[in-house]
Amino acid sequence: MTYKMLRLFFLMLIVSPTLLADDLMEIANGELTRNFVTLQKQEIPPYFISYSITETISNSITASFGRIENKSINDVNRILDIDLRVGDYQFDNTHIIRGNPFNFGSGAGSAVLPLTNDKNALTNAMWFSTDNLYKKATERYEKALTNKAVKVAEEDSSADFSEETKVVDIQPLQTLEFDAAKWEKLATNLSAMFSSEPLIYNATVSVRTELKHKYFVSSEGTKLRWSEKGARVMVSAKTKADDGMSLPLYESYFAFNPKDLPSEKEIAADIKKMINLLVALRDAPMATTYTGPAILSGEASGVFFHEIFGHRVEGHREKDPNSSQTFKQSIGEEILPSFIDVVFDPTKKELQGKEISGYYPYDDEGVKAQRVETVKDGKFSHFLMSRSPIENFSHSNGHGRKQQGYNAVSRQSNLIVTAHKTESKDELKEQLRKLSKEQGKEYGLYFETVSGGFTFTNRTIPNAFNVTPLVVYKIYVDGRPDELVRGVDLIGTPLTTFANIVASADDLGVFNGICGAESGGVPVSACSPSLLVSTIEVQKKKKSQAKPPLLPSPVGATINP
Repeated sequence: MTYKMLRLFFLMLIVSPTLLADDLMEIANGELTRNFVTLQKQEIPPYFISYSITETISNSITASFGRIENKSINDVNRILDIDLRVGDYQFDNTHIIRGNPFNFGSGAGSAVLPLTNDKNALTNAMWFSTDNLYKKATERYEKALTNKAVKVAEEDSSADFSEETKVVDIQPLQTLEFDAAKWEKLATNLSAMFSSEPLIYNATVSVRTELKHKYFVSSEGTKLRWSEKGARVMVSAKTKADDGMSLPLYESYFAFNPKDLPSEKEIAADIKKMINLLVALRDAPMATTYTGPAILSGEASGVFFHEIFGHRVEGHREKDPNSSQTFKQSIGEEILPSFIDVVFDPTKKELQGKEISGYYPYDDEGVKAQRVETVKDGKFSHFLMSRSPIENFSHSNGHGRKQQGYNAVSRQSNLIVTAHKTESKDELKEQLRKLSKEQGKEYGLYFETVSGGFTFTNRTIPNAFNVTPLVVYKIYVDGRPDELVRGVDLIGTPLTTFANIVASADDLGVFNGICGAESGGVPVSACSPSLLVSTIEVQKKKKSQAKPPLLPSPVGATINP
């Protein structure tokens, strides 16, 4: 190699942007500082900017009936979310514009960042997104000022953004090992088990892991870097009754590390039970409309509380003039039986030996995760708060959460229901029979498994909830064997249903899932003992009018020439 070629090669090593060793956080912090200082020269300068970068490394494998359907290994993306605010902490561009159906204003914007630490490419994306967002923020700020001037006085005059103490915590980035061959084999073997039953029309086994590296910097001086990870195995299968009703079942498993997920043997045992239950559900009688006593299993109770209570204590809803604000005037009042406590605790990674997925060290607004006691001895005491204050709650308690690409709002974490007064599951069943008899019922209901649900919190429609049961039994008062039934949804209104909780078992159910709301999907858990409710209402589930498949399943079929 000639001297000239050596010299050229050496210069390329020095100036090539892709070879720069700049740390991603320092690049982000430097560009944020430059943009913040420069924009102070504008007529309406920003008072706050934050950059939140989420780098996600994911693996996903899905198999159906013994064959791989989808596979994505080491998929990487990097998203920048910007929160830019003009005005001041009391009133800024995110202020609610009343009369607008999309009330909550956005000071946020997102961009896809390059995957390499190429300083020029990264700063260019950050600069352009910040400039674009600043223009939108100033335009909306002026609209918000006009809206305030022409509307009646606001019900809640609290600030638009809370002032929080800056935090600096640069944690080492974690790793997550994923043996693709091992998990591909597991998904293939487990999904093949469903081939034994030709009346199961859809069945999948999915394995997914995510490792998220999170970076957060703000003009207030906060600098954070941490990792979050999780692994899930999800099993789903579906059959159809002769009357057209679709009958799905689900099973999911969560751990922070793939190595801590249940073994193939353990999951296979659950799949055998699922297959038998699907066959039984096809022949199970349709349940009728019912109002009366019921037991919610621990898992069902957790989802029940998540839907009808959790979403109503997310603080930002109390500021929305269109929200029902169920508990706005309930501070210090008894809303649940005196033996019930409810906390949200994102600092917990496990509960009674079970890992729970609503854990995180910092929320998505750079605030340290905090345990929040919302109900003590049945009395309501606190909302879940992001940095959007409401009346009497001026600071965040570490529950400002979002999926990358969305705006952070107050969201749930690990919901934990505990009871001071408990009894055995058998005693709870006896109480159910007694209550049912007193109410002149032939049976009570036992909700064993649910898949989720939804709730309405808006003033313009009735504030009801709907929880979707998958496995329901009739518990007969005369001691006859429990009877599996199908085809009902659990419905009601929150305050009435809360008042009907009369007893708790000494068990614990854990539901680990992803909650979807206006700030995207975030990992949560809902943990609760089984609960006895004196009166609950169910309605018939919507069902398809299409017949089951006319052609026989090809699984195990022999073709005769």
